[in-house]
Amino acid sequence: MKTTLVALLYAALSLGANPVFSQEITPELRAELLDLREGNMRKLKIHKEPQEAVLTTFTDAVGTRVSLADGNGKIRVVNFWATWCYPCREEMPTLDALQKGLGGEGFEVLAIATGLNQLGAIESFLEEANVTALPIWLDADSSLGADFGAIGLPLTVILNRDGQEIARLIGGAEWYDESAQNILKTLIALE
Repeated sequence: MKTTLVALLYAALSLGANPVFSQEITPELRAELLDLREGNMRKLKIHKEPQEAVLTTFTDAVGTRVSLADGNGKIRVVNFWATWCYPCREEMPTLDALQKGLGGEGFEVLAIATGLNQLGAIESFLEEANVTALPIWLDADSSLGADFGAIGLPLTVILNRDGQEIARLIGGAEWYDESAQNILKTLIALE
């Protein structure tokens, strides 16, 4: 009996330490998400199957290397942008509002400046645009952006809790409108 209890406790602890998320894109879920697309969210391509996770590292503002795998367990909106990109600059306040409105334990926005972006210019822009909820993330050599196929900016991808890409939108968008929120709330609510 004691051995059985120890085995059960061990199994429970190991499951808690290594969560497994079911982020399958069922035909029903895909249809629901497609129906929620309105306005500029109609450009959001929702994949039939999750795409493999990209593990290329990027850095924070002080140069610490991080990976998208570090945040598995969250639905993530990953936005590739640059200070010289007008549509990127236009949508950044909506990404900030999205982080403020939905951000938390199960969701986050990662706005990653890709390519040659001076840290001072990024800081000035974020201050000027009153962006306060988004930390600075850098992909200075564009390797992460290249792995996601970012041949133009902005590019935004949505990752499931396993870090797999489930949707993408090329070009600028209003990320805090009702349609975007409904799509993301549906994904966040999935177990």
